[in-house]
Amino acid sequence: MTDSTDDSVLDLGDLLAIATLSQGDIQAIDLALVTNSVAQWRKVAYVVGMAMEAYPDRFHDIPDIYYAERVKVLVSQGMLESQGNLSRMRFSEIRLPNQGLSQ
Repeated sequence: MTDSTDDSVLDLGDLLAIATLSQGDIQAIDLALVTNSVAQWRKVAYVVGMAMEAYPDRFHDIPDIYYAERVKVLVSQGMLESQGNLSRMRFSEIRLPNQGLSQ
């Protein structure tokens, strides 16, 4: 169940644009998300915005929601840590995994 604060869903145009991404494109998006993450908590929306600016000449049709979906994948793979509801990028945070660093 979603409510008005959940991120929007991908529409047909978004899905068609996403379908054109190569595996290399997806890896580039993931790299931009990880590169814009730090050891301290950052809002997912902030990291997504920074990642979207990482390739100014590419990925114009790819919506922020897709980037937020990739954040979920990176969290599930242990590449990022999260707190909050990742279905609400403005109300959740991510960081690089804490590897013995003091907070």
